[in-house]
Amino acid sequence: MTQVLAARAGKVTPEMEAVAAAEKLAVEVVREGVAAGNIVIPRNIYRKAIRTCGIGKGLRVKVNALIGTSSDRDQIGMEARKLAVAEAAGCDAIMDLSTGGDIDEMRRTSLAKANVPVGSVPVYQAVIEAIEKRGSIVAMTAEDIFAAVEKQAADGIDFMAIHSALNFDVLKSLQTDGRVTDVVSRGGAFLTGWMLHNRMENPLYEQFDRLLTILKAYDVTLSLGDAIRPGSTADSLDGAQLQGMIVAGRLAARARAAGVQVMVEGPGHVPLHHAEATILLQKRLCRDAPYFILGLLATDVAPGYDHITAAVGGALAAAAGADFLCCVTPAEHLGLPNEDDVKDGVVAARIAAHAADLARGVRAAWERDLRMAQARVARDAEGQIKEAIDPGKVRAALMEGHGEECAICGRECAVRAASAYFGLA
Repeated sequence: MTQVLAARAGKVTPEMEAVAAAEKLAVEVVREGVAAGNIVIPRNIYRKAIRTCGIGKGLRVKVNALIGTSSDRDQIGMEARKLAVAEAAGCDAIMDLSTGGDIDEMRRTSLAKANVPVGSVPVYQAVIEAIEKRGSIVAMTAEDIFAAVEKQAADGIDFMAIHSALNFDVLKSLQTDGRVTDVVSRGGAFLTGWMLHNRMENPLYEQFDRLLTILKAYDVTLSLGDAIRPGSTADSLDGAQLQGMIVAGRLAARARAAGVQVMVEGPGHVPLHHAEATILLQKRLCRDAPYFILGLLATDVAPGYDHITAAVGGALAAAAGADFLCCVTPAEHLGLPNEDDVKDGVVAARIAAHAADLARGVRAAWERDLRMAQARVARDAEGQIKEAIDPGKVRAALMEGHGEECAICGRECAVRAASAYFGLA
């Protein structure tokens, strides 16, 4: 029985209990959220001994990290190190986005080494295998796509980004809107090219019930991929994006009705004054399904610093209701990320998530901020290290020869001076 069907039957699963304990909530709150489709718990029925992660309404904002091999860098060892770095930096989930080398072996490695839920994009593998077997992307068949979905589900993937909310009506909007960046989603681009060349509807849309049957059998959480997300701030909230939102809302309702856990992916490049409207629209159209956002990247002009750009937009978006932030690394728009890039991306996204948790009134976030403030007043270095999002960086700075003095002010510490007058020193 899937998590959502168990929840609707009034049953509490071990996964619901684990989420409730981690979030310090009554388990009935979690069960009701799963039953309503406002909370998802990505956990394939064949995955064992992983840290259970709840995503959605009333829970703290979660962070996802990306790894995966490609034709340009087929180094499974490096990707395994990036996975370890991402987990050490505090990610809540990872996605294996491999498009090169031994994709099956990379996925097995990800699943074996990850202590958190693992996601994937099955159409990537279907496309690469079509190129290898038949010579082109457009030679891919619907059977190729569903075989990749089934294979990855059977291997134990916990959630899948699947671009079902792309059909010819959405493409018509895309062709008439005069976009600057057209299609920037890799999966969206593959499927768009396939559809236009073959003059056939997207199989993941046309055969959506078949997809749901596979996902339900393994309790894989469906993440409705945003195939036509804006790739520049100029394209934010255009007709194609809105059309895609409407289709995603309809498909999310069908997934829920079928007993499949579902979350919805979103943009992308979004200027700050569009952020709240984007989140509220998607939440409304998708009946408060958990919202998984790629960014938001609040400006287009910060290559090399897009982890900061995404943290700015991500904090605002999550404060408005987004539930799951996909980290963006400094290498975004420049090249493939290394281990340091992955750490920087995860830390930046975690800062955004925590800032949003404060705005959302998450009690644990406020308590953590209070403990940090108290540790600073008490000049408690260990306390500050414990509460920091990046404890290693704080330890290195605070322990660098300052002793009992304030690491920032030295003997002229403002907090110490005020404390002496108020009798707190």
